[in-house]
Amino acid sequence: MEASDQDLVARVQSGDHHAYRYLVERYSRGVFRLAYRMTGSEQDAEDIVQESFLKAFRQMHRFESRSGFGTWLYRITANCALDFLRLRQRHAEATGEMPGLTSAEPAPDRLTYSSELRLGIADALGTLSPQERAAFVLRHYQGCGIQEIAGSLNLSETAAKNTVFRPVQKLRRHLEPLCATMTRTN
Repeated sequence: MEASDQDLVARVQSGDHHAYRYLVERYSRGVFRLAYRMTGSEQDAEDIVQESFLKAFRQMHRFESRSGFGTWLYRITANCALDFLRLRQRHAEATGEMPGLTSAEPAPDRLTYSSELRLGIADALGTLSPQERAAFVLRHYQGCGIQEIAGSLNLSETAAKNTVFRPVQKLRRHLEPLCATMTRTN
């Protein structure tokens, strides 16, 4: 039988640091997906994953089980990604660069219909504010509920609903021309 998050957290808090490995294994894929969807870069996402798990480990004594461990960890990850995006934005403004979520050189697999759509979505995600992007990713890629998103982003449930709704509307408007073009060519 697999140990619950609560049991593993209690073991880590009581000094069994090996139990943390199970939490890392359980959540590493979801944390990576969240970080990747927010940054658009595998390398940046990997750095954020490491930073998130390290912060969570160092702050484990502060975890009080009022929310689930996953919610708490996603909140840490979202905050690490938001900090990273703010830093990247400041760097871009200082150097005059335009930060982007997609590579300038398309890979061969991006030449297909699904790849074009994926790029369109990545481009559309880049138009969202970091908080909107985090809420959208948590809801639509991670499958989190409104209450969990509210806890992860430190928002009220009403604010979380709005923060999930706005990006959907923005993405719909942004992707409409791309979808129309693709349906005409197929």
